[in-house]
Amino acid sequence: MTDNHEETVMFNVNGEEVDNKARKVLLTVYQALKEKGYNPLNQLVGYLLSGDPTYITSHQNARSLIRQVERDELLEEMVGVYLQMAERKEL
Repeated sequence: MTDNHEETVMFNVNGEEVDNKARKVLLTVYQALKEKGYNPLNQLVGYLLSGDPTYITSHQNARSLIRQVERDELLEEMVGVYLQMAERKEL
């Protein structure tokens, strides 16, 4: 990688395998947070920004699960789904 900050850097992940695991983990964690009365959006954003697993409940083993997936993989899954949904609405 160069020190030139004017060039666009390509970011690639390992495809569908990562998406499926990230999606399953996010859905499980989301459900666990809802069941415990937390606001899942706030808790997930806190975790993604800080990396602090205490934002995630241990209910349903959610804290352990979320730590098995890199935060950038979780973000990619969420942004990807959001963009797919936005694209469908524009058509």
